[in-house]
Amino acid sequence: QVQLVESGGGLVQPGGSLRLSCAASGSGFSINDMRWYRQAPGKERELVATITSGGSTNYVDSVEGRFTISRDNAKNTVYLQMNSLKPEDTAVYYCNAQVRTWPSGRFLDCWGQGTQVTVSS
Repeated sequence: QVQLVESGGGLVQPGGSLRLSCAASGSGFSINDMRWYRQAPGKERELVATITSGGSTNYVDSVEGRFTISRDNAKNTVYLQMNSLKPEDTAVYYCNAQVRTWPSGRFLDCWGQGTQVTVSS
């Protein structure tokens, strides 16, 4: 069983910063890509950032230069450092991990429960 738990969301003023964390726990798995998604009310879920097992990163244009995704493989944790936050960043942020389970070797998508980020003055 693999569980993803996000933390770090909250209320922040425009221009402020926030760091989200997502920790994977369980046994019998390894993690390939990890991603952060977000979903604002009435909008589609949006891919925000991706980090591969090798550390390569990609970002949606709207957060490029402001957000940084990173991971600590020893802790099975992915982070999203969010700087220069804007009201339009307000959303529920979801952690996603491509998980390889053992002994089957199959890849599965796992999701966290989401954490609310609100950017408002």
